[in-house]
Amino acid sequence: MNVYECAKTKMAVRNFKKDSLPDSLILRILEAGRYAPSSDNYQPWHFLVIKDTSVLQNAVKIGGIRPFVAEAPIGIAIIMENYDRPLLDAGRALQQMQLVAWSDGIGSCFVGIPPDNIPSLKEFLRIPEEFELISIMPFGFPKSNMKIRSKRRKPLSKITHSDFFDNEYETHY
Repeated sequence: MNVYECAKTKMAVRNFKKDSLPDSLILRILEAGRYAPSSDNYQPWHFLVIKDTSVLQNAVKIGGIRPFVAEAPIGIAIIMENYDRPLLDAGRALQQMQLVAWSDGIGSCFVGIPPDNIPSLKEFLRIPEEFELISIMPFGFPKSNMKIRSKRRKPLSKITHSDFFDNEYETHY
């Protein structure tokens, strides 16, 4: 599947098969994150792969994270060094990870962590205090054959502008 098709068809997956993911596919996902661009090429990310079911279940409980995360074969915590733009750089890395995973038939979903739970979750996962925990994203094969359906999106003409915000960008060629 090419990049455009991945971007166009990528769906949030919250139901996973119990099948484990081959290490070769996990490494592809991690490499995709590693190759993401970052501010000043600082590469401030760290990826914590959680394969142990009990660790993932406890992380979900401690973090107040949505329960479906614990049902995935793996979770990958996105952890950032405190640099200029940790959320921007984390977003770049995790989006690349999700697109590569999707191209390999692996589903995922971005999951937020309630801010009040982050300190105890970082302590449980032994993440140093100076690092920022962004998410624990589940990865796994979708439970059912998901139909790739058209997404409900605003028309391009409603969200694009030309030169100035009050000029409509011509979307019909």
